Amino acid sequence: MVSKAFSFPQSHFIGFDHIWREIERLSAVSSENTKLYPPHNVVKHDDSTYSIELALAGYDKDEIDVEVQEGILVVKGSFGGTPEREYIHKGISSKKFTRTFRLSEHVVVDGADFENGLLVIDLKVVLPEEKRPRKISIGKSEKT
Repeated sequence: MVSKAFSFPQSHFIGFDHIWREIERLSAVSSENTKLYPPHNVVKHDDSTYSIELALAGYDKDEIDVEVQEGILVVKGSFGGTPEREYIHKGISSKKFTRTFRLSEHVVVDGADFENGLLVIDLKVVLPEEKRPRKISIGKSEKT
């Protein structure tokens, strides 16, 4: 059952049951997600391009894995780090992690870069030709 926090009538959206379930699932874990490591930003560049930035201080590029499968972006890290050290204070996390992001139907990963401890994953909305707006000429019927 979907939370009553939504202010629009769900009865007007037929065939979207899976979306309501996904929203409910995500809202149930939203408080946990805010505490997950590593910290990240989601940047909107324009209506069709986005970036996800993950702060991964101390990690090497070969310790990070980025994968997309069935609309879910998964970023995993396993910190190899330096040989055993005696820390007086350890404020930089070096734990294994898995972070997932649910991508919209037409969002594709356009690339990833890792520099100065920041992993940047570029995303792009790619609409198929049949979903793009098209101009309809008035007075010209397309009947055959």
